[in-house]
Amino acid sequence: MVASVSRRSLLGAGAGAAVLVATTGGSAFAAARPGAAPGAPSAQGVRLTLPAPTGPHPVGTVSVRLVDRSRRDPWVSTRPYRELMVSVRHPARDVRGHRLAPQMLPGAAADFDRLNSLEGVPHGKVDWAATRSHAYTSAPVGCHGLPVVLYSPGAGDPRTLGTTLCDELASRGYAVVMVDHTYDAGAVEFPGSRVERTVLGEEYAKAEKAGPAAVTALLKKAVDVRVADTRYVLDRLGALSAALPGGSRGTLDLSAVGMFGQSAGGFTAAQTMHDDRRLRAVLNMDGVMGYVQNDDDPANPSPVGTDGLDRPLLLMGKDGNDHHTVPSWGLTWDHSSGWHRDLTLCGGEHASFTDLQSQVPQIGRALGLTPEVVAKNVGTVDPARSVAAQRAYVSAFFDRWLRGGDGALLDGPSARWPEVRFVK
Repeated sequence: MVASVSRRSLLGAGAGAAVLVATTGGSAFAAARPGAAPGAPSAQGVRLTLPAPTGPHPVGTVSVRLVDRSRRDPWVSTRPYRELMVSVRHPARDVRGHRLAPQMLPGAAADFDRLNSLEGVPHGKVDWAATRSHAYTSAPVGCHGLPVVLYSPGAGDPRTLGTTLCDELASRGYAVVMVDHTYDAGAVEFPGSRVERTVLGEEYAKAEKAGPAAVTALLKKAVDVRVADTRYVLDRLGALSAALPGGSRGTLDLSAVGMFGQSAGGFTAAQTMHDDRRLRAVLNMDGVMGYVQNDDDPANPSPVGTDGLDRPLLLMGKDGNDHHTVPSWGLTWDHSSGWHRDLTLCGGEHASFTDLQSQVPQIGRALGLTPEVVAKNVGTVDPARSVAAQRAYVSAFFDRWLRGGDGALLDGPSARWPEVRFVK
């Protein structure tokens, strides 16, 4: 998140600090410091863990630099092309001899802490670089014909803040492409340890000084850039399929592609499906879908709002956010002819749809934060129940629309998941 922007603004819609990490090799594992118990303070700060995926497959990961030479970088005019970092999570055949990838590299973790916008969580008290994911770097792919899911994070956030759900989908047999939006994300690390940092804060300051119209234009530009990034990644899926360890052009099923994202990433997913027929289904996790700074502002609708969608759309909102209370959701809902559902995570907050759902409570216990402080960040929902419910509904959604599964969980309320409310 860009600290100078409203928490509910598109540009401030991320869940945490503005930072990004991309791992490209074994050097990344300097971030992992064995020895301290999870959730316990160390010399570097509190160490955190992520929930292990529950699917039948171990998870592999590889990070790839993509270069789009068809356009100049829209944020930095001196750059003659647009470059991105993506990570591909996938079911692995064998993880022996491969190391667990960290959630964040040390340089990116330092920026995450420096730009920390978590309410009541002090700087310098968390060892963000110590957290490991449950994906093994460069492990060979274990399946072929994999359905593909793209992931886009909130504005200013790293792609790795969605690690829990992305690793879960990979463990269930999906290839998940986690996309960073350079100069939007807090810090994108490219091969050779080159780091490119966000410009959103300074761009917003200039726009705010120029007036409301300039702010609206900046919000639209941010989404347009993200959509162009995503469509370029879609262009490169064939090459990514062949680039996976042990992969080939047939490793990914390019006819079965969906997308999800949190906050601005959810808006990105919906707007991309509006613009690009290659996406078959999208999931928006608490992302406003208009060029506005507040969720309840009906001004400046987006094309996905005015036109709606003709393919499956799942909305998942924090407590209080649904298509009756968020005008941009209501507009999209009313204009959509495709299958659509609206789910509320009862007791959830905006950041509940990220890794922070499980991490902030760990920080709270280690640092003695009050329940009120924890709730301001990730709500009052039980963290383990929240993660489990999200895994269940996200998996059911993509199983239904990318694999032809029955997706019965999406047909109505479930006694197993009282935390999830269906909004009619």
